[in-house]
Amino acid sequence: MNHPINWHEKHIETLGFGSRLADTVAKGMGSWKFIIIQTLFVILWMGLNLAGYIYHWDAYPFILLNLVFSTQAAYAAPIIMMSQNRQSERDRIQAQADYQTNIDAKQEIEALTLILNKLDVEKLDKIIAMLEEMKKK
Repeated sequence: MNHPINWHEKHIETLGFGSRLADTVAKGMGSWKFIIIQTLFVILWMGLNLAGYIYHWDAYPFILLNLVFSTQAAYAAPIIMMSQNRQSERDRIQAQADYQTNIDAKQEIEALTLILNKLDVEKLDKIIAMLEEMKKK
């Protein structure tokens, strides 16, 4: 089924690889799935390091884990900001499209109002003409 392309589809088509990647990463990092997986990873990491008496790859206070989180945050923050900036741009485009739709609808309503008023006037003219003709008889 062929349907006209809307503003949202146009916006998606303009996104490059980096933009789509940033949106995907931001969507993933802002999910419960990510929070749960990361929590399980941290519990497993700490548990294995605390329980491993012989070999600690990251002994307490877990400096390597802190480094991993710092690196993750250093990359996550700008990626999420890129996605938010694009969301703001998309919202502006949507607002402009909504505004244009409202203007078009207003013009159509005004045109219909004029047509209805003209029809009412024509009906009244016919009624008056009929009444005047009835008076003459």
